[in-house]
Amino acid sequence: MRRLFSRQNFSSQSGQPDPVTLEPMLAEWLHSPLGEALLGAERERLAPIISRVFGYHVLQLSCAPEIDMLGDCPVCHQIRFAPSWNESRNIPVADIESLPLATDSMDAVLLHHSLDYTPDSHRLLREATRVLRPGGRLIIVGFNPASLWGISKIVRWRRQTPWNARFISRRRLTDWLSLLDFHVESVGYGGYLPPARHPRILDLAPDFERWLDRLGNPTGAFYLVVASKHRIPLIPVVPRWKRMRAPTLGSPLAETGRVASGRGTVVPLRPRRESLNRQGHSNRGFPDKDSEV
Repeated sequence: MRRLFSRQNFSSQSGQPDPVTLEPMLAEWLHSPLGEALLGAERERLAPIISRVFGYHVLQLSCAPEIDMLGDCPVCHQIRFAPSWNESRNIPVADIESLPLATDSMDAVLLHHSLDYTPDSHRLLREATRVLRPGGRLIIVGFNPASLWGISKIVRWRRQTPWNARFISRRRLTDWLSLLDFHVESVGYGGYLPPARHPRILDLAPDFERWLDRLGNPTGAFYLVVASKHRIPLIPVVPRWKRMRAPTLGSPLAETGRVASGRGTVVPLRPRRESLNRQGHSNRGFPDKDSEV
């Protein structure tokens, strides 16, 4: 009950409706001529990226789950969640900020404008990071505030769909990804059509995409960020070095010996008395004290 109350307050403060109310509104706008033109540009950008995703499980998180953006993905098991139950569709119900999925279970996760409309973008991004396996790909499609669409959001007084979205900047998003140990592989832009409903302008949308895409213009209506998950272990791994015997630098000298040429070889010397008895004399021919005269 406390969690539901906090989420409702967050939604009212941000000017966004709750996910159950937002879903039909966003789906209706995406089926409009302007929404269809935007979806066409997004699918064209996503096609070469989605076609290179391999694995067993891929997840799409969107506030309008009826819009399928994984059509060109070769992965058979594709998962989507809806905020509420509907008899006319076969989509499981779940909260996208608290996914009923195991940790490190998804090979790829697609966030299709979900960060723009979710009540808590940080929580959703952390949840997507949790279910994504190490080395998996995170694909994010979001509205670009540095575009004609971002300017249109500022000048509009009535915040209707899609102008009630959050419009997170690309630089801010990449900072979040770096904090979550993601490596940003590529950043692209698309949707260069102006946010107008006039049919003649919408008919020129493919031409806008072709002309402005060649220039690398970063003022598209949406950005497309592809990042891979890198995991850093909490406990540093210490390399195992093989034990090596310490080299012998030398053997200690005996009190009555000296070291020969070989390392560690001690040659014992005869006692002085025995040596002098054999010679018969010592110190230049003087007789020994114990010898008989």
